[in-house]
Formats: sequence, C-alpha cells, structure tokens
Amino acid sequence: MVKIITGVGAAVLDYLNLIEAYPQEEGSTHITQIIRQGGGACATAVVAAKRLGMYGQMITSVGDDEIGKEILDGLDKEGIDTTMIEVVPGGTSPHSEIMVNPETGTRTKFVCSNTLPPIEWNDDQVAVIKNSDILHVDGTRYDNAMAAIEIAKQNHIMVSVDGRHMEKDLNRNRKMAELADILIMSAPYSRMVSGTGTAEDGLAFFADRGPKVLISTQGTHGCLAWIDGHVEVFPGYSVKAVDSTGAGDVFNGAFIAAYMRGYDVRQAIRYATIAAALKCTQIGGRAGIPTDKEIVSYL
Repeated sequence: MVKIITGVGAAVLDYLNLIEAYPQEEGSTHITQIIRQGGGACATAVVAAKRLGMYGQMITSVGDDEIGKEILDGLDKEGIDTTMIEVVPGGTSPHSEIMVNPETGTRTKFVCSNTLPPIEWNDDQVAVIKNSDILHVDGTRYDNAMAAIEIAKQNHIMVSVDGRHMEKDLNRNRKMAELADILIMSAPYSRMVSGTGTAEDGLAFFADRGPKVLISTQGTHGCLAWIDGHVEVFPGYSVKAVDSTGAGDVFNGAFIAAYMRGYDVRQAIRYATIAAALKCTQIGGRAGIPTDKEIVSYL
C-alpha cells in the first residue's frame, strides 16, 4: 500500500542565479543564467518522497499573485495534492534569490520572509493529517508547524521535523524537536538548539527526549546518527556537484520514503545520502532528484 506524507511548511519559488564568480563586497559580477524552479524545505522534501513512491500532499499558504500560481503549478506537475493549500487574496507569495557559486557548486540564499497569515485550520485540513502515515514539518512557520504537530499527536500520526530553521527563542525549537518521531537536524541546529558544543553532543541531548530517529546532517561529509545508544558516522558520496540547493530537503524526503518502505535506519540513511548527492549534479532543489532505480544502483 502506498504511504501518505503530508507536508506543512515552506513552498516557495526559487530564482537560481548562475554567476561568473562571487564578487568582493561593494563589487559586482555577471549573472549568466536565471532558472526558476519550485523550492521550499518542506515542499521539496514532499516532492522527493513522492518521486520515490509515496503519495504527497501539502498544507500551506500562497498569495494570489503570479508567484503563487507558479508554486502551485510546479507542485501540481509533480503530482502533489494541493487541494488543501490556502490561496490568500492580496497575499505575497514567498520566494528566494539564490546565487550559485560555479566553482564549488555551493549557494547563497536570500529569502523573502513569509508574511502570509497563519493557517486557519478547517475540518478538511485536519482530516488530511489524520489520514496520513506521516506528517513532515520544516518550522519556517512555527505557528503552522506546531498546530499540525498537535493534530498529528492527537491522532497517533508519525511526525518528522526538519531541524534547520531556528527561532530567536531556541526553547521554541527545542519544544518542537522533542515532539518529533524523526528529527533530522543541520549541524548548527543540533549544537545551538541543544545548547551543547558539538553535533554529536546535540544528538545525545535529544536521545532521551522523544525522537526515535535522530540524524545530524553534515553537508558533503555525510551525516551522524544516534543508533543503539551511540553516534554512528555515515560518509557522504562524491559527485561532480554543480548546486547544493535543496540537498538537505531531498535527504529528508528520501529518508522518509525509504524508512516508511521498511528500510532500517542505517539503510534509509545510505539511501537518502545518495539521493542528496545525486540531486547536487543538477541546478535547483528539484531537477536533480533521482529515481529509486538510480539510488538503488549506487547502493
């Protein structure tokens, strides 16, 4: 049976600017190409999970502007159920300007803040979460994420938290992290939200605070995971990277898809690490998401 993932979080439009080189401050450079592509931490994770065999749906908000239409079109083309996405009259849809370093494949992101109002939860949106196999949130809108988690917990639905976006009050992040069944954190999030000095200590901090799966991603170095009472190291995979945009989002979606399929944590991490690496061989967060066949061939 196909598993259902519901995402509550960011769905944005990315403007990916390929540049000649990074200039010094007060300097300038040439943009050689601009690519528009759907993005957002939560939405890209759901797209990845969908491509890898799950049924994907999103609950979020966009404005009724052209950017909002493009966000919805992009999700619709990926086969994501968008019927529960609120379109806010007069709202400004979120978007990002991303500068891609041609020498390293890394990127610098400038994000337009999400000023849309909180989701006004209706019975249909609540029912969507209740009928899901897993809820995935990214925390970019803390109010929406916590409301969704509360619904999931009340109905015994598994919760996955993308631990990257940090509130000024880190206690709020800690509260959300402790409600996760699956907590996949960036290295800075692991250190700062736990209040410890290292990503390893951050994993140990959360080990007895709720999450059943604990992972700290380390970029090109792979990731760390808390398994059987200790930290295990999972190295990254070497590829010819052209753009790291969305690699963490794809890791999350691929891990969820593999884990919900029955892979154990170690297998799911290797699967997700390969997916994230292969994504980096193409520009944008979604264009390079691999197929299951491509990932398995690496495994």
